[in-house]
Amino acid sequence: MPRPIDINVEPDRKTTPPALPAANRILIIDDNETIHADFRKILAPATASDIGLRDTESLLFGPAAEAAPILIPVYQIDSAFQGQEGLRMVEEAANAGRPYALAFVDIRMPPGWDGIETVDHIWRKYPELPVVICTAYSDYSWSDMMSRLGHADNLVVLRKPFEAVEVLQLAHSFTHKWLLARKIRAHIEELDGLVQARTQSLQTANEALRQSEERFAKAFHSNPVPLLLSRCAEGRYVDVNHSFLELTGYKREDVVEHLPGALNLFVRSEVQREIQEATGAQHPVHNRQTEIRARDGRHFTVLISAEPLELQKQPHWLMSLQDITERINIENQLRQAQKMEAVGQIAAGVAHDFNNILAVIQGHAELQLSMGAPDASLTESLQEISQAANRAASLTRQLLAFSRKQMLRPRALNLPEVLANLNKMLQRIIGEHIHLSIQCADQLPPVLADQVNLEQIVINLSVNARDAMPRGGPLTISAELANVDVKHKEQQPDALLGTFVKLSVADKGIGMDQNVRRKIFEPFFTTKGVGKGTGMGLATVYGIVKQHQGWIEVESQPGVGSVFTVYLPLAHGEVKKTSEDGTDLIRAADVKPRTILVVEDEASLREMAAKILKRLGYEVVTATDGVEALKLWPQHRGKIDLLFTDMTMPGGMTGRELAERLLLDKPAMRVIYSTGYTVDFSNPDVKFEEGVNLLLKPYDATALTRVVKKAFAKAD
Repeated sequence: MPRPIDINVEPDRKTTPPALPAANRILIIDDNETIHADFRKILAPATASDIGLRDTESLLFGPAAEAAPILIPVYQIDSAFQGQEGLRMVEEAANAGRPYALAFVDIRMPPGWDGIETVDHIWRKYPELPVVICTAYSDYSWSDMMSRLGHADNLVVLRKPFEAVEVLQLAHSFTHKWLLARKIRAHIEELDGLVQARTQSLQTANEALRQSEERFAKAFHSNPVPLLLSRCAEGRYVDVNHSFLELTGYKREDVVEHLPGALNLFVRSEVQREIQEATGAQHPVHNRQTEIRARDGRHFTVLISAEPLELQKQPHWLMSLQDITERINIENQLRQAQKMEAVGQIAAGVAHDFNNILAVIQGHAELQLSMGAPDASLTESLQEISQAANRAASLTRQLLAFSRKQMLRPRALNLPEVLANLNKMLQRIIGEHIHLSIQCADQLPPVLADQVNLEQIVINLSVNARDAMPRGGPLTISAELANVDVKHKEQQPDALLGTFVKLSVADKGIGMDQNVRRKIFEPFFTTKGVGKGTGMGLATVYGIVKQHQGWIEVESQPGVGSVFTVYLPLAHGEVKKTSEDGTDLIRAADVKPRTILVVEDEASLREMAAKILKRLGYEVVTATDGVEALKLWPQHRGKIDLLFTDMTMPGGMTGRELAERLLLDKPAMRVIYSTGYTVDFSNPDVKFEEGVNLLLKPYDATALTRVVKKAFAKAD
């Protein structure tokens, strides 16, 4: 066997060439110093003495011939003489970040650990360290070593004495393998770090996504706006919120995983197609008004909007349905109220002009009757004319009631008492086939109303109920106290906040649909046959109620019946009753000579009034309006005893303004006003008293004579 190379190097000396790779550190653990020297000769030959020897040879014998360079790796060799020392050095090197790449360990190292025990201790902490067991004996078989150390690919047995090439091969192979293993391990650790970072990033992203979806789910399900979520692919609904289920009455399982067509949600199928086409083309939908159908068949007007979104990496559409049914109803009610107001203004104008015509007809008919007709047939004709004019005047009063311009005589009324007094008359009007029931709450406070108009409301509503039950049925009239709150007002725009008396008239008749309900208060609208109704009954009720500062509500369904509910204000204190009419006409011969200024813009009515007053023996001065009356005043001031003036006239001056101007000049003059409109009885400036200083149109000769005589009687 070749002998080891003999190089005189101290066995405990550590050779540390500059910039050695980390894989070149080798630890020798052997109790024999000679063995350490042999390993250094083989693994670390480039020492200072070698360099000096080569320099001396060059000086004595000349430069050596050029030879190809032989690249022999140079290792850093450290020595340990016992197993415990070797373990300590391995630990220190590892902690310093400069671990050993290979260890040569002797099998026998008395008195401490032997080689196998030393390797066992090292591998418990550093199993990646390659080990070469050096031995000249057969202390352990290979199987014994494996049973002690376990099977390992980084363990080799080197027999002593060894060749230098064997040591170099083992050192090169194991250090290179160790370096590759470290690089692989570092790369694996780097990859593991990248995987962990990516995993953490994904976990963070997934957590953020989970939280986002959780927030979306909470916002989706708790949103007060009805919401639907559908997949873009086939349009199938995947989720709905509670507001949608509450609006439509569907159950969750009725909607989820169903197609829109199966749900039959849209009243108009073409709207559903339009929305599907828009969403299919990735076009958002904003505030598309349409009607949807609830599970029980009810219809709702909604504004539909649809927006795309990504959920669980899948494209979806989020559809919202804003219920505007109540808003549409309120808008319709407002338009209807405005329409009724406009119609009322027209009706008031027509009634005013018609009253003037009727007053002329009535006045001339009575004037001719008072003069005595030449034959009975003419007298009968004049009486028919007068009666027809009275019927026409009743119609104009209904028009004025609808327009809320009829003259009212409000006072505190006991509603149960009024209904009780009407009981017999109502029974006669509605007939025996109608079962009438009147129910009033106990201790009901009085209402502020005109008794005649209040009775008219009850009669008209009762007749309307009778006509809705041609085969008979129950008619219930009830009265009770009602507190109107904000919620009620939101449902009924005409309602007022506070406490009111609620008068209800309910029947079990044919009922009305929505289209009919919208028109029932329009004048001349009727569902009855020709000649069976004027169409003014409910219009009159509407006008009277509004004039009383109340309102009326209607509930009706076809085949179920109708309930008309009138809300009337309470009376706060007694209201003075209007004065009774004056005495009968006195004979013309008893009238003292007096002059009356008649101011009326309607020519025929002005002439008729003048003719009646002249017939009674008065001197009459006439004027078309206030401006002309002021022009005539200086000429006739001294003899005018009474001003009889219309309250509403063209020319920019009312009858009140004219009277105020003339009374300043002649305070003793008497004034009588004439009007076909409502008069404010509570006005503190002028105290109006019907039949005393106020004459309502249309009036006849008797009424005119009576009010004039009463005015002069007070003056005398």
